[in-house]
Amino acid sequence: MKEVNASIITIGDELLIGQTIDTNSAFIGTELNKIGIWVKKRIAIGDVKEDILEALTEQSKTSQVIIITGGLGPTADDITKPALCTYFDSNLILNEEALQNVKDIFTRLNRPIIDRNLKQAEVPHNCTVLINTRGTAPGMWFQKEGVVYISLPGVPHEMKGLIETSVLPKLKESFELPPILHKTLLLAGKGESEMAELLTPFEAALPTHIKLAYLPSYGMIRLRLTGKSDNKAQLEEELTKLFNQLKDMVKEWMVIDEDLPIEQAVSKILKSRGKTLGTAESCTGGKIAHLITTHSGSSQFFIGTVVSYANEVKTDILDVQEDILNAYGAVSEETVSQMAIGAKKVLKTDYVIATSGIMGPEGGTAEKPVGTVWIAIAGPQGVKASKHHFRFDRKRNIDLASVTALNLLRKYLQAEELN
Repeated sequence: MKEVNASIITIGDELLIGQTIDTNSAFIGTELNKIGIWVKKRIAIGDVKEDILEALTEQSKTSQVIIITGGLGPTADDITKPALCTYFDSNLILNEEALQNVKDIFTRLNRPIIDRNLKQAEVPHNCTVLINTRGTAPGMWFQKEGVVYISLPGVPHEMKGLIETSVLPKLKESFELPPILHKTLLLAGKGESEMAELLTPFEAALPTHIKLAYLPSYGMIRLRLTGKSDNKAQLEEELTKLFNQLKDMVKEWMVIDEDLPIEQAVSKILKSRGKTLGTAESCTGGKIAHLITTHSGSSQFFIGTVVSYANEVKTDILDVQEDILNAYGAVSEETVSQMAIGAKKVLKTDYVIATSGIMGPEGGTAEKPVGTVWIAIAGPQGVKASKHHFRFDRKRNIDLASVTALNLLRKYLQAEELN
C-alpha cells in the first residue's frame, strides 16, 4: 500500500512574528496520523500571495495532501482565496449554501450583515465547498494532478470542526490509507542522552518499519514506538511485543505506559483509589492546579488550591507560624511543610502538594539562589519535603517545579502502595 504524505501550510504574518502561536498544525498532524496520513512538512508563511503560490507548488512535489489554514477572513490582509484562484486558474463565485450559512449565523447572533460578511460566501468556482457551521468562512477542497488541497479557516475552533466533520471523512474516502500505530510511555529521572545510550541495542535491533522516538519535556521523556505496515493486526502484535520489551528495560523510570502527561498519570491513581487532592502554591502560582483542571474529570478528585503568594496568606489561611517564617524564611523545608499541613486541613483533602521557591530573575541570594524550590507532599504517611534547584528562566522554572511536584506526589502514592 502506497504511503500518503501531507504538508501543512499555515498562513499569517502573526504566526511569523510570534503574536499568535500555531496550535492548528499540531491538531491537524495528530488527526491525520490517526487515519494513516504521515505529515511530511509543516510550513508557516506570511500574508504574501507569491509565497503562498510558491509553497503550494513546492509541497505538491512530495505530498499527496496539502492542508492550508488561515487567510480566509473578511479583511484586506486575508489573501488566501485570491492566491487559490491564481493557482487553480479560477474565479470567485457566490456559493448559495455558504451564503445561507452566513445568514443563519448572523440571524442566530441577532446582528446585521454587511457586504464584507456576505463576501465570505465567495469561493473559487472549481472547489468543493466544506460548510463551516462554526463560522462564516467555508472550507474549500481542490484536486489537481493527483494532489488534494484543502483550505481551512485559521480560527482553531472553526478549523477543528471542519477537520472532524468534513475533511477526515472525505480523505478516508479519497485514499487507501495504511495503518500507522503508536505506543508511548512516559519516563522521569533519566536524561535523554543516558536513556539513548541505554536503549542503543534495542533501537539497533528494531525492524525498518518500526522507529523509536525520544520526546523530552520539562524533566521527563516520552518514548514512542511508531510502526507502519499494510497488515494492521500483524503490526499491532509486533508493536505490542516490542513495547513490552521496552517497558521492561525502562521500568525503573517509567511513570505510565500511556501517552499521558504527568498530571493525568497522577489523576488516574487518585481516581482509582477514590482519594482527593489540593494544592498550596506560592512560587508556582496555581500552575499545578491549572495543569490538573485542564483535563475533564478532575472534579472527581481535585478539591481546590490556595495560592499563598504573600506571607500573610501563608500565616492567615494556611496557619504557617510567623516565628517559622522569621527564622527560616518562606523558601524553606519548615515553611513548605507547614503550608502542606495547613492546606490539608483547610481543604479537607487526602493529599496536598505545596511549593515555595524563587523563580527569578530577581530575588535570589547566595544562600538561596534563583531556582531554589522546596516542595512538600502531605498525606496519610505524613509530610515529605525536598529541595530542588532549577536553572532556567522564570517560566520554565515554574513549569519544571510544577511537573516535579506532580511526580513527587506520584512517588509518594507509589510508596504507599508498596508498604
